[in-house]
Formats: sequence, structure tokens, C-alpha cells
Amino acid sequence: MLACLLACLLACVLLESNCYLLQVQVRPDKPFRLAIGSFIEDANNRVEVIYLDQKGDPSPCLKSIPSLCFSHPYPPTKLAFIPDRAATRPDLLATSADVLRLWKLRDEDVTLEKLLSVTRPNEAAAPITSFDWNDIEIRRLVTASLDTTCTVWDIERGAVETQLIAHDKEVYDVAWGGAEVFASVSADASVRVFDLRDRDHSTIIYESPTNLPLLRLAWNKQDSKYLATLTLDSKDVSILDIRYPTIPLAELRGHQAPVNAISWAPHSAQHICSAGEDAQALIWDLTSLAPGPPGSGPVVSLDPILAYHAGSEINHLQWSSSHPEWVAACFGNRTQILRV
Repeated sequence: MLACLLACLLACVLLESNCYLLQVQVRPDKPFRLAIGSFIEDANNRVEVIYLDQKGDPSPCLKSIPSLCFSHPYPPTKLAFIPDRAATRPDLLATSADVLRLWKLRDEDVTLEKLLSVTRPNEAAAPITSFDWNDIEIRRLVTASLDTTCTVWDIERGAVETQLIAHDKEVYDVAWGGAEVFASVSADASVRVFDLRDRDHSTIIYESPTNLPLLRLAWNKQDSKYLATLTLDSKDVSILDIRYPTIPLAELRGHQAPVNAISWAPHSAQHICSAGEDAQALIWDLTSLAPGPPGSGPVVSLDPILAYHAGSEINHLQWSSSHPEWVAACFGNRTQILRV
């Protein structure tokens, strides 16, 4: 039995279509904004920017900003606000699908700032499966693609900095671990780490023993030794220590159905949240993991310390870095903020 539940539901909003993705903004001048994306199986999708109205009666509530809601070609595979904590740059939102798009947000409207693609005009683009914005070198953004490549973009110039053949099969997710280092996961069942200072080489730090595709990746921003990854249709979350390749440091086994999303705590190197098709969001405390090389096998005895049961399958979640007491989650046509 869990010690306690996620403390409370802080706010909820109902959308017109299924909510598939979300992103919490980090700018101090826009502290309570989130972007959410739909999943409709055709070319007509939506992105909405919502905010937390703390003056809501009788309690805080999430509200849409009509001027910042716009149509999006195809379901976005990821959304991300520019990680501009100093609020000195234009307020940008990146989205990926067939290409990478940068949208400029103003109070009164949204405009398409840049459309970035490595293909020539009239050529079909290989879909972008995910991307990650570098929060140290903000001009850098790396994308993952079904064509087996990872592309590092200089968004200020709107140009490719480098493109790497990253894997033997489709690349499904990517995450920065520093200004020059990123990792990716693929249908070839491997986690690979790349260093832009040595672009001719990569390091395989993990290969799934089931040989099934690895779908998601999250790099611990508080302790860069640790990564978390998800395997296709798996109920488990694998925690990796990049100093000791091949064997997971831990397998988190608390979900009753496949896991869809993972998010490290922004304020603690020892906590991570997972969510899945069992409608559960679980928070794990990794403090008890022994330092040093893994032993004879992965740690499997950890139990989650907090849990929240949503109304249906949770598609995505994010632990807010600007408000560490928040976890935002989307499921069905709902977006909720939970206070932990």
C-alpha cells in the first residue's frame, strides 16, 4: 500500500478534442502557462495555450487563452516553450510533426516564426518523432526522426548545425544532458549518447534485452549520471547509470499497464514521476539505490511513494521546473495540475 496520495487536484480544464501532449512554461513573466496539443488522426489538429487562474472561484482553475490557440498540421509529436528563464528573448513555442515549427507568442496572437526542415521543396519529409531544447545553449534544439537521424539546429540562424545518422532504425526520442551532449532512443532497442565535440562517434550505453523498441527518454537534470527510458508496451521504467552501461540500475515496477510518460523532479535528483495506460501517475523515490556498479541484476524492490488515479489512460505528464510542487497531466480531453 502506498504511504499517501498525490496531495490534491489543483486545477482541471476540459478540451474540445483529445489532449495528447503538454508543456509547462518556465518564463518568470508567464509563470502559469501551459501548451497542450491534440491527437486527431488527420491533418487538422490544435494547439492551445492555457493558464492557471489563481483567482478562480471557489478554487484555482485552468482557462484557455483564445488568442493563443491555433491550428496545427498533423498531431504534434512534441511541444516545448523556449527555456528562457531570464525572459530576454522572444516568447517561442516549438512543435514537431512533419517538420519543426517555431511559433512566436504575443498577447494578441500567434505567428509562425520559422519552419525548419532538412528536405528540399516538394520532397516528402520524414516525420519528426520528438525533440529537445537545450536549456544551456538556448539557440540549440535537437530533433529525432523516423529516417534514423538526429539533427541539431541553430534556431537563431534557422540552420542545421549538424545531422547525425544516430541509429540503425527509427529514432523515437532525444534528450540533452548538457550543452554539448545528448542521448537518443530507437526502434533498434538502444540508448546512445553523442558528444558534439566528437561527432564521429557515439556510445551505446544500454540495449534492451527484449530487443523491443525504446520509446521515451528522460535525462536527470539534477544528476546527469542518470537516465530513464521506456520500452514498447512495457509496464516498467528502466533507470540507467551512464557510468555502468548495459545493466539498469533499477527497474520501477508499479504500473499495471504500459507506461507512456516519465518526468524527473526538477528539484530533486532522487525523484521521478511515471504515468501510463493504467490511468495512474506514480512518484518514485530512488534514494535507497546503492551507489556504484549495479550488482547481479537490476533493483526491482522499489515501490512508488505517491500515486494519483486519473479518469482514463494518461498520455503525457510534466513535472514543472518553475513550480516544483506541480505535476501536470493530460488524459482523454482533460488537462489537470496536481499539487504534490
